[in-house]
Amino acid sequence: QVQLVESGGGLVQAGGSLRLSCAASGGTFSSSALGWFRQAPGKDREFVGGINWSGGSTYAVNSVKGRFTISRDNAKNTVYLQMNSLKPEDTAVYYCAVAMGGWNYFIPRDLHEYNVWGQGTQVTVSS
Repeated sequence: QVQLVESGGGLVQAGGSLRLSCAASGGTFSSSALGWFRQAPGKDREFVGGINWSGGSTYAVNSVKGRFTISRDNAKNTVYLQMNSLKPEDTAVYYCAVAMGGWNYFIPRDLHEYNVWGQGTQVTVSS
């Protein structure tokens, strides 16, 4: 059974940094994509970025591009979201999710393409 466990959230001042981790287990991820999403209070869950597990290609939405970086450690089956220059509007619960199978060359942005979700971790950025 595939499981995702997130860690690394917390409270940080504007301009600060946090690194979220997403440890995957219970499956084979070589042809999967892992995405990061976030959901602020009263808002829909939105795609932040993702990575192809095999080739390591990444994508980030414009609002975080240049500030957030996604990477992976294959040996640890872990994907990271490094968040720098954080802003109060980045405050949200952050989720990682995996889209299993057939995503070697594309990173889906639609949350419905993702099969398994982590429990979420709160990120709060104070002004």
